[in-house]
Amino acid sequence: MKNPIGIISMQFVRPFTGAHLNVLQTIKAIGFDFIELLVPEPEDNLDSTALRDALAEAGLDIVLAARVNLQRSISSDDPAARQGGLDYLEHCVEMADAIGAKITGGPLYGEPMVFAGRPPLPRRADEMKARADRMIEGLSRVASKARAAGQVFALEPLNRFETDMLNTTIQGIAVIDAVNDAGLGLMLDTFHMNMEDQSIPDAIRLAGKRTVHFQANENHRGFPGTGNMDWPAIMRALSQINYQGPVSLEPFRRDDQRLALPIAHWRAPAEDETEKLKSGRALIRAALDFAEFAQ
Repeated sequence: MKNPIGIISMQFVRPFTGAHLNVLQTIKAIGFDFIELLVPEPEDNLDSTALRDALAEAGLDIVLAARVNLQRSISSDDPAARQGGLDYLEHCVEMADAIGAKITGGPLYGEPMVFAGRPPLPRRADEMKARADRMIEGLSRVASKARAAGQVFALEPLNRFETDMLNTTIQGIAVIDAVNDAGLGLMLDTFHMNMEDQSIPDAIRLAGKRTVHFQANENHRGFPGTGNMDWPAIMRALSQINYQGPVSLEPFRRDDQRLALPIAHWRAPAEDETEKLKSGRALIRAALDFAEFAQ
């Protein structure tokens, strides 16, 4: 299927545990082709065999999202944290193999910042270069393992408030080209691109064949069609690079407009969002389908 459309699991429940496998049937009934799920942690009580069987029963594919942190950071100057990052990403390959996933994406370099509760730190130019060198070295090691397993890691640039490692598509391209391994590709998220790239369509065209996963998110991360994203132009750019990979939606609900509310974290749905999800999916599908006629 060209451009299967999926949904991030947390739009339904978080954390996703073994008790929530029935949600997969709901996701399929809404019309999605795959689910994007955080790489399971031991406390999730999520058996990989049970998950794989439930996915097959529902007729869904799966993409995984890595959970990196300060202790799982291949760019860290702390040898223990750096080894923790390598060990974790290798674990991601093993977990993906057990579940049946071919893509594991996210900010694989580790070290989340402000939205994770950690302020940015001033660093000298040589310190920044050393972090980048460690990131490239670490990604080179794990990319080969992913490739050998028939998988690919999808490296995601985040906005400047969430990382100081990799913000723009151009920076992501530089890392992909430096590693130069089919086990590592680029993951583009329009929410972050809207803040950091001068033109989302131009950035997509520049990334080209390096792109292995795409997240179609509104500028305010609401449901597709409720913001100011130019979806026809964005999907036209995807068509122009012949992108046929997965497209996932990650709408973060914001139903309260009071002042001084924390907006960086996930909120459980307060209502049945089925129709909103169907409409958002339909909009993205229509933009994808018409893109090839609007070159």
